Amino acid sequence: MLVSISLALLFGGILAVLLKTGSLKGGSAFIATMFGFYLASTGLNGPITELTISTVHTLNGLL
Repeated sequence: MLVSISLALLFGGILAVLLKTGSLKGGSAFIATMFGFYLASTGLNGPITELTISTVHTLNGLL
């Protein structure tokens, strides 16, 4: 759970920076956010979560 909150804050920060610099416009940010929201409610939720957890464990092992 702690990893999900940290990643949500990280991706939210990146999204905010992209909006602030003008690299990403408001409409595109809304579409990206809604895509992530609806993707989380599909059957891909499990594999994406497992991939994220294994990536975090791998990075922890390297550091």
